Amino acid sequence: MSVARARLGGVAINFTAIDFETANGSPASPCAVGLVKVVDGKVVDSWATLMQPPMGHSYFHPGNIGVHGIRESDTWDSPTTPAAFADMLDWINGDVLVAHNAAFDMGVIRATLEVIGRPIPALEYACSLSIARQTYKKEGGVPENHRLSTMAEFIGIQDFNHHDALADADACARLVLHAANRHDADDLAALLKATKQVLKPLLKP
Repeated sequence: MSVARARLGGVAINFTAIDFETANGSPASPCAVGLVKVVDGKVVDSWATLMQPPMGHSYFHPGNIGVHGIRESDTWDSPTTPAAFADMLDWINGDVLVAHNAAFDMGVIRATLEVIGRPIPALEYACSLSIARQTYKKEGGVPENHRLSTMAEFIGIQDFNHHDALADADACARLVLHAANRHDADDLAALLKATKQVLKPLLKP
């Protein structure tokens, strides 16, 4: 099955998909981030980096290493978290963010910015997991669950490298476009309405 794309012509689906990997159970321990930019319903750019988790949150737990394969030594020559987050926020440039199980990734942003002493920007976000749950019901031919790895296979992504931050962000972006095509949605607002979702603020009131 080939990866479906949102319909061409008049499509105004714009967002940046994001995925973090963390060094341990602390949300303030990012060690990798991947970003994929979607403009007018097409993937147009991507960016990723390893980073050194902030002091006090820099222990690499064996369980986390077992998931993503990133070791402390892999980050020694990588940007510090403040430098990586500065570049990341510049790259996002005010875009709406989308992540699979967005509560986790937005929690990483909030907790890390608090630790490094940087204000939380007034960004908005949506969750591709919630979109998937409303789009791919448990009927004939649909996946048994809505995990990113399951959905990536379902929409036809080959050789998916799950828990690589950039691969996960790319799968998230393509899943949203696939869902938009399913709902005949010409913009993100229409997709969110069709899936009973709303944009949420990164900066909590």
